[in-house]
Amino acid sequence: MTRSLRQSMAWIHSWLGLLAGWILFAMFLTGTASYFRPEITRWMQPELPMNRTAGADAAQNAVASLSRDGIRDQQWFIQLPNARDVVTHVYATPKPDAQATDERPGKRRKRAAEQVLDPATGAAIHARDTRGGEHFYRFHFQLQLPHPWGRWLAGVCAMFMLGAIISGVVTHKRIFADFFTLRWNKGQRSWLDAHNVSAVLALPYHAVITYTGLMTLVLMYLPYPIAINYKQPLDFGRDAYGLPGDAVASGRAARLVPIAPLVRDAEARLGMPAARLVVQQPGDAAATVAVTGSSGARLNARTGTVVYSGATGALLQPPTGGGPALSTAGVMLGLHLANFAAPTLRWVLFLLGLTGAAMVGTGLLLWTAARRKPGATPFFGLRLVERLNIATIAGLPLGMGAYLLANRVVPAAAEGRASTEVATMFYVWGGAAVLQLLRPARQAWAILFGAGAAVFAAIPIANALTTSRGLLASWRAGDGLFMGFDLAMLGVAALLGIAAWRAARRPAGRAPRRTQGVVHV
Repeated sequence: MTRSLRQSMAWIHSWLGLLAGWILFAMFLTGTASYFRPEITRWMQPELPMNRTAGADAAQNAVASLSRDGIRDQQWFIQLPNARDVVTHVYATPKPDAQATDERPGKRRKRAAEQVLDPATGAAIHARDTRGGEHFYRFHFQLQLPHPWGRWLAGVCAMFMLGAIISGVVTHKRIFADFFTLRWNKGQRSWLDAHNVSAVLALPYHAVITYTGLMTLVLMYLPYPIAINYKQPLDFGRDAYGLPGDAVASGRAARLVPIAPLVRDAEARLGMPAARLVVQQPGDAAATVAVTGSSGARLNARTGTVVYSGATGALLQPPTGGGPALSTAGVMLGLHLANFAAPTLRWVLFLLGLTGAAMVGTGLLLWTAARRKPGATPFFGLRLVERLNIATIAGLPLGMGAYLLANRVVPAAAEGRASTEVATMFYVWGGAAVLQLLRPARQAWAILFGAGAAVFAAIPIANALTTSRGLLASWRAGDGLFMGFDLAMLGVAALLGIAAWRAARRPAGRAPRRTQGVVHV
């Protein structure tokens, strides 16, 4: 009975991992990079200045900038700077007007493109156009597919991952002994050991990150309770999260009160720094100012919101305390995003995320190693999986490196450069996936890993040649972020170079046939 259960779990583990493996590898790798999303964006916009402006002052300066040419907007969304993001981000939704004949009744007007402001002055900053680290973050759960299909596909793969984790635990006979077992240069046995070590080493992390990832999108996967009880999603947001409803203009003009005192009052009531403001109907007597707190070092990513009258400064809505369900949802989100993590813990989570990519990657390699028969012609499925493995495991890092390199190679003032950077990643990745078909598998592995190493090694060089924030200049200026980024790129280049060297070596000797008995097939 026990043996039969283990065999069944091994079959489930193997096929769940194979069917979703390539997408899971991409989700793990880009999601792991997203731990440093703000830092990647800062590196990709070297024009941005350093900032030590308080949130309340940055908010006041942003409102002054938005009001400078008169108020013609229905709503302002202001994202305040923090320790990791040095600028103020502003979005404005224009008022409906007579020329807006394409606006359908009941539909919100689209907000204007993001403006980046200097927190100290409120002046616009013209940094190079880029999606920065946001691209990796969005890709890891949207997969560059139209909404909602990418999120649905990511959710299905996450459920496969959860099933593979549970079935993998049941399958393992020696889960703790595997932690200490890693035999090199033993062919198939080495891939099995690498898969077991990477899986067991960070098993709690893999389980938590997969489960919390599912929970962050659970309202999209299970929308019916909200759809039955609320006519509009905003009504649910108001009840659950204390979000302000739509303010209706009174038609009576009124000046906005100074924003900075409201932000300071909100921070005192919330007990945390302010993260963002939503100003509705600015310039009208019915204007509202909603201040939402920053989770900062808190595990719960859901924070409260305080709402004031924009015309009088009167408190309209104090911060609402969430119940156990909302607190649980906030902690789930916080665990997945890890915004609470200090730099050291963030690096630990980054390394654990890499073990997730390694676990999926070695599992895919093990699938082919376990089915390759010495002297026999590989069947079609084996050749297909092998080529998809090369395209994903070696091709995706190459594409990610090309995305970062394009940020320094494409002229800073080029039209549509953000889209060009993103397109570069997918053209390079897709081109590598196609061209590797022209070479034998072993050579294809070595070529793609070698190309990835060259691209990542070129990033610090291009940074030094095209900006004033190269590695040596950053070291002299004490700029840890730019210096650390260049060193990280060199570290990735070294890892890919070692992988290319290993892939180009002659194959190891055959593994004893008895190894077949412990492979999850």
